[in-house]
Amino acid sequence: MLEALVARGVRADLVVGASVGAVNGAYYAATPDSVGVRRLEKIWCGLRRNDVFPHAATSGLLALLARRSHLFSPMPFAGLLRRHLPYERLEDARIPCHVIATDVLSGEEVRLSRGPLVASLCATAALPGLHPPVEIGGRYLMDGGVANHTPISAAVALGAERVIVLPTGVPCALERPPRSAVGMALHALNLLTTGRIAADVARFSTAVELIVVPPLCPFAISSYDFGHAAELIARAEASTKQWLADGGLEQRGVPASLEPHGH
Repeated sequence: MLEALVARGVRADLVVGASVGAVNGAYYAATPDSVGVRRLEKIWCGLRRNDVFPHAATSGLLALLARRSHLFSPMPFAGLLRRHLPYERLEDARIPCHVIATDVLSGEEVRLSRGPLVASLCATAALPGLHPPVEIGGRYLMDGGVANHTPISAAVALGAERVIVLPTGVPCALERPPRSAVGMALHALNLLTTGRIAADVARFSTAVELIVVPPLCPFAISSYDFGHAAELIARAEASTKQWLADGGLEQRGVPASLEPHGH
């Protein structure tokens, strides 16, 4: 989606993201052009499951024994971010970048606009039960998608007059439920957060110019499967370019691919 929009000459004045969207957004905010987007593509194509969900039997056992709040260490993911992101603090991005996280104790949405970048991204991507919460400013923070996965409201509060939403969508053509516990948890969270987009679009469609880029449909690859990034990126770039050619930036409403459906 980003490559197609950049090729069309679209450049954001600010970026707001939650969960994995914040990671993509933070990288785009560093180099908001085709060079930066292609570098981001290479990172995704080289990503493996152990970079985000490192296997460790002892961690799982401790979590089951209620001695640990999470299954996976955040260290490999934090290391990945440090290796690839060209700046260290949110306020140093080339264009303003805002990260949405969730307060573990209150459930409040927390907007991070300044401070350490890696810690902020680890917080917004800390999936409940899978990764540990991150303490920032005396608050324990977890995945931003719990409070606001598609933070249109944050963009509006920051003064945006035109909002382009890049949603992940869901694997709508799976033939059976994910077989692993982690895969099922990711799938359920994906369904939950995608379902909120329609309500947010309805709520803010009269307040700002609101455009939702249609995600891929159909596709049948689990969120826990990291082996198909190149294929999905190529398909999404082609479909977004076609959407743009068909006047997508003038279209309003929720794409059919985000409504509950099957194949």
